[in-house]
Amino acid sequence: MDIPLELILSAIGLVVASAAFVREFVLVGRRRLGYRFQMDTPVTGETETTSLVGALNNLSTPEVGGETLDLSKLSVVLIRIENSGTLAVDTDDYTMRGADPLVGLHVEFPGREVIGLAVTELDGPPADNLGPGSGIGKRTKGEGERFAGVIDLPKVQLERRQHYKILAVLKRVHGDGEPKEPILVGGVKRGKVVPTTSHGGPSKKLMALSGFLVALIAVQGVIALQPDPPPSDCAGGELTLVGSTAMAPMIKRAAETYGARCTDAKFSFDFHGTTQGHDKMVESAPARNMVSIGEGPKLDSYRTLSERAIAAAVYSVILHRDLNLENLTVQQVQDLYAGRVKNWQQVGGPDLPVTLVDRQPGSGTMNAINWRLGITTRESDATTSCLGRPPERRHCRADTTTAMLDAVAEIPGAIGYVETAAVTDGVKAIMLGGVAATKENMLAHTYPFWSVEYALTDYPDGRIPAESLAGNFIEYLIHGRGKLVVEEFGAAACVELATPRECIP
Repeated sequence: MDIPLELILSAIGLVVASAAFVREFVLVGRRRLGYRFQMDTPVTGETETTSLVGALNNLSTPEVGGETLDLSKLSVVLIRIENSGTLAVDTDDYTMRGADPLVGLHVEFPGREVIGLAVTELDGPPADNLGPGSGIGKRTKGEGERFAGVIDLPKVQLERRQHYKILAVLKRVHGDGEPKEPILVGGVKRGKVVPTTSHGGPSKKLMALSGFLVALIAVQGVIALQPDPPPSDCAGGELTLVGSTAMAPMIKRAAETYGARCTDAKFSFDFHGTTQGHDKMVESAPARNMVSIGEGPKLDSYRTLSERAIAAAVYSVILHRDLNLENLTVQQVQDLYAGRVKNWQQVGGPDLPVTLVDRQPGSGTMNAINWRLGITTRESDATTSCLGRPPERRHCRADTTTAMLDAVAEIPGAIGYVETAAVTDGVKAIMLGGVAATKENMLAHTYPFWSVEYALTDYPDGRIPAESLAGNFIEYLIHGRGKLVVEEFGAAACVELATPRECIP
């Protein structure tokens, strides 16, 4: 069973979004220690702030040897440490390793010395967790440009949403201008230490967005499961396609793409040649559920059939691969099939007899080479099949395109002709008059060997019911997506030509 691409993409998106959500909020995000620097400002002008007066009075200051502190070098920092996850943070969850086993976090202040600190707010943890002997303290590290003041913070047990704050007074000892940003160092097991905003825990907006995306993807998956309504240009029923073996691969491919969209349409195939296809329609009249595909316009003997031009297709003259010829003139091709050239030496090739491979009379491909390359006479009638022909017979018949390709590939010195799209590696397609067999050269009117492909039906005056599968499939080839298949096989859809009348012989 083919799974729709939309369903696969929806499933992948749902899995990825769910996995990201679980990882972010259920696994990693369950234990989070958050921090933020709520204040880092020069002490000048802040000493009179009512909310800080008590804290500044409680600062434990170092010995300054009677030295008067330069207020211009002092700054006040307020640090908030909080449990912003969904699980408690215990003392053994901290991963800091150092000389003091009580210390769980470091806060470093590059270029500044910590001259005093105080716990200003406790929301949850017991006071002795941050009291004497808890591991809280201050120190310095490094010299010169590497100098930094350090605050050691103990391994404080914090339940969900609990927090504490540290107020510190710093002195600038190195550098000018704005001081460098403080750095918090530390970690917790199976979790993260992350900077936070004023709201702890996962962002509600982020949670809502993640939920919306998951719901959206789930809805998309449900919609993808709903069966698509049949396209408006579809028709059901059964249709038999007959006629040209040269056109068979293209028409089979078009029927396949049509059936993939219009599942009520069923196709069968009976390609044995243009004339045989047309004859079968006449013999089966009325053949309302049959379409014959052929090269060139219908003959007078098929007056009861109606035809519509589909595409202009390029044809090639092909040789046995061992022949060292890349080009022939139209006159040389005429001379070869008329029997005036019997050895390839006469046209610049090797000393090897010419073997003419021909289609049976009435073949659309034979009609195309006769008309386009002006072959009006032949050395003889090709009554002998190329399969099992006597070696002395240098003119044989191939009943299908495949038989033509096989005969030219197997018979040394052979020459034949097929639709260019059918050419295989077993044969060599040559230029005619120095011009390659391409669609572009055909449209530029520089390459002579091409034919118009027609679809024939057994409806009076071509009045095919719009709801019939025969009419619908022909419209699909001419005006619908079937044009892409036509182009895929190297032909030019008649309606796409600059002058569509080129499809009228």
